[in-house]
Amino acid sequence: MKLGLNTGYWGAGPPEGVAEKIAEAERLGFDSMWTAEAYGSDCFTPLAWWGSTTKTLKLGTSITQMSARTPTATAMAALTMDHLTGGRFILGIGASGPQVVEGWYGRPYAKPLARTREYVEIVRQILAREEPVEFHGEFFDLPYDGEGSTGLGKPLKSTVHPLRSDLPIYLGAEGPKNVALAAEICDGWLAWLFSPRHDDMYRKFLNEGFSRPGARRSWDDFEVVVSAVLVPGDDIESCADQVRPVLALYVGGMGARNQNFHRAVFDRMGYEAECDKIQDLYLSGDRKGATAAVTTAMCEEISLLGPWDKIADDLKVWRASVATTLLVGGSPEDLRQLATLLD
Repeated sequence: MKLGLNTGYWGAGPPEGVAEKIAEAERLGFDSMWTAEAYGSDCFTPLAWWGSTTKTLKLGTSITQMSARTPTATAMAALTMDHLTGGRFILGIGASGPQVVEGWYGRPYAKPLARTREYVEIVRQILAREEPVEFHGEFFDLPYDGEGSTGLGKPLKSTVHPLRSDLPIYLGAEGPKNVALAAEICDGWLAWLFSPRHDDMYRKFLNEGFSRPGARRSWDDFEVVVSAVLVPGDDIESCADQVRPVLALYVGGMGARNQNFHRAVFDRMGYEAECDKIQDLYLSGDRKGATAAVTTAMCEEISLLGPWDKIADDLKVWRASVATTLLVGGSPEDLRQLATLLD
């Protein structure tokens, strides 16, 4: 199993100590580092800034939100980053959720899977640079000839020659249909709220995509990058306390009561009753109660927490899963200890 460094989301400003963590990750032989975006910092700028100090790490976006940019703008950023990194860039994309897409970007969220399929197809056309791009789908129209069009648009081809026409595209996905779509049309899956204890479930989702006609990859050459929350410490409950607020937010506060993709992940794991309680408390305004309602078992599903000897034992399950890369954050000391366990 390879290791990746997750630099995470920004808070009110840039996180501290990232440069030191990146330097240590590269020294330790980590395979990759990743940046994220929601509705604050973007993902490309810090990746280029921090990544400029690296020589071996692959540099990925986890994730680029599709509604934030047209497919052509994303492809331009990707081919630019790939040149600047000497072929080390990975484009991780995702649909995000309706609260962000419609609330922040002012774009419709309907039919995210169909929209993703068109988006990826256009990006691949641009990266292939075989001919001027022309695409007329349900969501994207190149050249645009709809309402308000001047009629002067023409198919164009990137002025920049891509360094790699097969630049890898990974899809951030949680639901069964979206995970299957990743296996069908992408080069990898970026998994969040991943539990290795439910590995059979993920294999079923991925097999669905691999079995479709024209699937791009197979089990032999598909990457699965899974995010794990790393919280080492002597007391398991105290470690879990650091994870509870994250799960309370995702399960209780992200999305509407009847449409929360993150909550649905834990429902599929068998925590429906716990999720009902967390969501009720969170949506009623009792965030402290919602946080307390997150069980330690729920935290352990997606985390490596507790004493290092326990983490070493838990890693056996992660290594036996579909995961090919374990994506973590932590102090330089934590990164060193984890790398030792996986050595």
